[in-house]
Amino acid sequence: MKNASVLTRALVFGGVLTVGLALVGALVGYLVAGRSGLISALLGTSLTAVFMGFSTLSVFAADRISKRRGTNSGYFGIVLGMSLLKFPVFIAVLVLVRGQQWLNPYVFFFALVAAVIGSLITDIVALAGARVPYVGDIDLSAPSRPKQAPTGPDN
Repeated sequence: MKNASVLTRALVFGGVLTVGLALVGALVGYLVAGRSGLISALLGTSLTAVFMGFSTLSVFAADRISKRRGTNSGYFGIVLGMSLLKFPVFIAVLVLVRGQQWLNPYVFFFALVAAVIGSLITDIVALAGARVPYVGDIDLSAPSRPKQAPTGPDN
């Protein structure tokens, strides 16, 4: 994974985090609230995994559509559009599962919060470990020549 892109690293780290949180959350949820705790922990974790995947897919799609120019307004439009779309979908899911007998709201909440915080941490770790150039399209192998002051009658 040495030469992997930041997005690939974030996706892999997010996947590992999701599996780990799903296993730990399911175990703790089952011990705390039985079957409803198990289902609630798995739902909270998987909901976060789906939204992480949508974010990553939107960046991949925006990257391809903008032809790898991150300054293209279409790039930001796609990523922002997906972010704005996720919010009402998230609210709709919360409204749908609210009050269900099979859902333990406390286990669901803590699994969701742990997954969101964990995904933010994995994104930070993926970005911190990446080598992203500050400038592009510059040949650093050629020696630079100092500019000479113009000489002539206009000085």
